[in-house]
Amino acid sequence: MLSATEEEKADVVRYLLSQSPARTKVTFLQKVYSEALIGHRHDVWDVHTGKGRWWVITNPTNLYSQEQFPNMDLAVTFHMGLCLRIPRTQQQRKSDRRIIPFGSVFTHLVEATDALGQAQNVPDYQAIGMRAREALLAFIRAAQDITEWTMEPAPKRADFRAWTDLICNTALGGSAQQERRHLFKAMLTEAWVFSNWLTHAHSATWHDAEAAIAAVEHALGLASSLVLRHAREVPEQCPECGSPHLSPQEGWREDLPEIAWERPVCGDCGWMGKGVPIGPRDGETDELFIREGADEGDDCVIMTVPLVALKKPGEGVKPARRGRNVGRKNPRG
Repeated sequence: MLSATEEEKADVVRYLLSQSPARTKVTFLQKVYSEALIGHRHDVWDVHTGKGRWWVITNPTNLYSQEQFPNMDLAVTFHMGLCLRIPRTQQQRKSDRRIIPFGSVFTHLVEATDALGQAQNVPDYQAIGMRAREALLAFIRAAQDITEWTMEPAPKRADFRAWTDLICNTALGGSAQQERRHLFKAMLTEAWVFSNWLTHAHSATWHDAEAAIAAVEHALGLASSLVLRHAREVPEQCPECGSPHLSPQEGWREDLPEIAWERPVCGDCGWMGKGVPIGPRDGETDELFIREGADEGDDCVIMTVPLVALKKPGEGVKPARRGRNVGRKNPRG
């Protein structure tokens, strides 16, 4: 059993009671598993009620009957897939828009990771070094495009070291930020140096290529978040009450209705920061998730155990269709 706070337990109970199909009472619950996927943590709770047992999985929270999902791994796998395929809500489109400026960065990282799975020799490993290097260059280009950086004269657009210094000195300025500034500069610089070395290393190995991707991915994940917070003018904590619970709030101005604006809001005291323009409003920008050729109905299905048939609520089970020759031996051997 994993440790859990009383607040977490109360949230799970409150959610289950609001969503379970019948009035019931929670008799026992415990957090049994946790998994992080693409930066999102999903906690799994085993919840016992007077009406049966449930898996409650978080971020976003959903519940699954243990009669339908007797295996926890099956429930987690289904939940992960559901998170990726659920219809894009307005809030999800806002989240997409926040990472769009760094879309090319993550595209390079995905390509590098895919190439690592196929790499077999030194030229392949060197090519991964080149991809990692391109991801770092894409980062500084994106950082230049989403906000203004005060420096005269400005560094050349592809001068990675100069832009690393400028970004870190600006976003993490002051003596109080010295350790943070040093860390970010070191991560980005060392990732750059190692990727350039790998590009030309005749002794490169698969493990070198893996290390390059890991170093670049880690550095760019943190640095991209830093640049976004700087561009959105998000403080480290609420200037009114000191709370770290700040979240983005999106809106628009009547004189500029076509532009989306965003400001930080404190979840504890209600403090609101300065709004900054972040791009076109919904409907005027491309989405990252696209569907074609499917109805937009909201029908759902219930899985049976074992998973060989599907049924809609209120319907009988429709047996899975089998091929004509399934289970038959080939008469010709």
